[in-house]
This record gives sequence, C-alpha cells and structure tokens, in this order.
Amino acid sequence: MVKARRNTFNSPKPDAPRLLAYDIFSEVNRRGGYSNLLLPQALTSSSFEQRDKGFVTELVYGTLRMQGRHDYILSRVFDRPFQEVDEGIVDICRLGVHQLFEMRVATHAAVSATVELARKVLGESKASFVNAILRKVSVKTLEEWLAPVLQVSDPVSRLSIQFSHPEWIVSAYFDLLKDFTRVESELSANNVPAMPTLVSWPGSSTQEDLLAQGAVATVFSPYGAKFDGVPGSLDVIRHRKAGVQDEGSQLVAIAFSQAASSAHSILDLCAGPGGKAALISHLCQESGKDFTANEVSEVRAQLVKKVVGKFPVWVGDGRKIASHSQTFDAIIADVPCTGLGALRRRPEVRWRRSLQDLRALTELQRELADAAISVLSKNGIFAYATCSPHFAETFGQVKMILKDHPELEQIDVTPYLPVGLKGAVRDQCMALWTSVHDTDSMFLALFKKSA
Repeated sequence: MVKARRNTFNSPKPDAPRLLAYDIFSEVNRRGGYSNLLLPQALTSSSFEQRDKGFVTELVYGTLRMQGRHDYILSRVFDRPFQEVDEGIVDICRLGVHQLFEMRVATHAAVSATVELARKVLGESKASFVNAILRKVSVKTLEEWLAPVLQVSDPVSRLSIQFSHPEWIVSAYFDLLKDFTRVESELSANNVPAMPTLVSWPGSSTQEDLLAQGAVATVFSPYGAKFDGVPGSLDVIRHRKAGVQDEGSQLVAIAFSQAASSAHSILDLCAGPGGKAALISHLCQESGKDFTANEVSEVRAQLVKKVVGKFPVWVGDGRKIASHSQTFDAIIADVPCTGLGALRRRPEVRWRRSLQDLRALTELQRELADAAISVLSKNGIFAYATCSPHFAETFGQVKMILKDHPELEQIDVTPYLPVGLKGAVRDQCMALWTSVHDTDSMFLALFKKSA
C-alpha cells in the first residue's frame, strides 16, 4: 500500500516561463525590484524562444498593471482578508487570474499550469488552496465579475477598480482633465503595453540607422524609432551608438536644446540614468558646446558616464551644485517625481506611490529648482521637467518657481516643439498625455533669467 502511494505521487513540473515570471513578479512586489530592469536582463540571459519571452513579458507586466482589478476579484473568493493570506499564494493567484482573463490561455491550462507552479514554489497544501481559488474564479467571466463595479455610483471608485489604478491617481487625473471620459482614456492608455522606442544619438547614429534595423520612425522626434523586438539584440544599442528612450523624453531633450541654442555651457542637474543626458550631450558635441552632467547616485552616474562621451559627470546632491563654484548658460532639471507619466512602462509604480510621497517629492523638486537657478548665468535658460502630469509636480511648481524667483520669466515652449504636436501646450508648458500623444506624460517648463 505504501509503495503504491509513492508511485502515484508526481513531482511538480512547472514550465520555465511561468517559473521565471513568478520569480520576477515576486521580486518586484515583495522586495522592491523594478520590472523594467529585471525582466529585460532575465530574458536576455535566458534560452527562451521569442514566443516564451513574449509570454513572460505579458504575464509579468500585465499582472502588475491589472493587479488592482485582479485583487478585487480575488477578494470575492478568499475566505479571509488579504493581509492574512500567504504572500506567495496571493501573487500566484494574481498570475493565475491574469491568464484566465487577460491572455489567450485556455481555462484548464491557466488553472493547471498555475497550480503546478504553486506546487513547486509553495508546496502541496498551499497549491491545493490556489487550485480551489482559481476554480472559483473561473466559473464566471470577467464581465460577470465586473458587473457590480459598473453599478458603482462614484466614478473615482468605479474607474479605480475597472482600470486598476489607485483612487488617488484617478482623482489627480480628474483634477487636471475635468472630464471623466478623458480620465478613462488616460487610464486605459496606461494599461496598453508600450512598444520599445529607440533614439539615435547625433554623431554616433541616425534615425535611418534605426529604420534599417526594421524600426518605424517616431511621429514627432527626428531621432526616434519604434522597435517591435528586444532592443538589446541590436548592435547599435549594444555598442552604445543609440539608446532606448520614450519619444516624450526625446521631445523634452530636443526642446531644451533648441531653447538653449545660444548657450555655451549646459548642465543636466539630475542626469541619471542618462537618457536625456545622452541625447543632449551628443547635440552639444555636434554644436561645439560644453556639457556637464550631475547625478546623486554613484551607480546611476556610472550609467551616465557610459553615454556622454568625453563630458564630465559629477556625483553629488544636486541641491549642493553651487559647491562647484561654476555657472551655466542653460540648465535642465528633470527632477525626481512620482513617475505617474510612465505607468504603461513601469506598471508597479502605481502601487508604490502614494499621496504621502508627493509632499516629500515636491519639496525636493523645489529645492533642486532653487539650486539650479542659483548657478544659472544671466540671460540663462532653465528647464524644469518631470515624468508626471500631477498638478503639484508640474503647474503648481511653475507657479512657485515664478513666485520665489522674480528674476525669471517664463518662456513659451511652443516654438521649440515639432509641427503637428497638437494639444501639447498648456499655460506655455509642454504637457503630454499618453492617450493623446502615445508617449509618456512628460512635462516641460522653460524660464529665462534676467540680465
């Protein structure tokens, strides 16, 4: 009898793509990892075929995006509060729900493969619980699970669940857009995976070089191209002749460089990890200007050094930039922010940031702006940029900068933007929206210091 029992036991055999997806998902959710860094590294070092790489990518990014909605469904079938359920069970169930409702995976395969994964990483008893949960979830369609949500009268609460965003982000969008239809469009756009965007660096590569690799030219940036593949597979990327950068960030760098066309010395105050610094420094090299980058993190500063060529990279707190006893004709401060403008590419950010973070960030942003302005030459150009549409980080900061620095006047950004970029200017600032421009929701304000 004992021997027969042993023969009927099968050791768990989870498939490698789901196992890798769980490892990355867990690292992001439980240990503060960044999906946009961990996933490309893991896929590059794997021996997976392209199909499996695509599966892992959608399972990780997609589950992170839709985690809030998945949690709403799971809360209807768990027999205890989330905080009382094992973290591993919660994360594996999230991955299972995503396969059930958001991917082309047959119901029986989504359940059985996820249970096999649970057997491997959690053990038999917890896997049995996962099995029971996913079977309860699978008896209804997504539409049936969400039917009660559509009846919620408060649009903030309804959209929060429906589009898987925290309520405070939904409210922040409405404060700016004043229209829940537009808010819905923006939330929806955040849940659509972004195709990688490449950027050519003048003097090292051209947009045509990217197109020759099968990429498609960006609509507004003359340096960019969309690439439906793994950027690291391209020689032009591996040899650091071009980079990966959202078109919205490229437009910030281009507009600043054009506004600072008469400047001789240029500073990027918060340069890491180096996307804008790379493009700006190459433009400076081509036009014979001096360029300096500053970054507070030694690790990120090393990344900047790899892409700015001969130009110096300082490592230090941008708020203490005056300690170098040097002034600059043009300065860009792409300040640390909530990152709400890049939620389609960094899906976990929506769950990590809170209103409490906003207060500390806005204070830091003001201090960095003050520091930059203190070392700006007379008639110099100052650019304030964020990857966030939140009022407190954008237009609110512009008002504070003008109030605190009467020596500055705001410059209309319009002349420095590409023709055809519609609906991108508000109160003389560039304010992009993902749903409108198919870019990150970048913000840029320009100022000039009086003589």
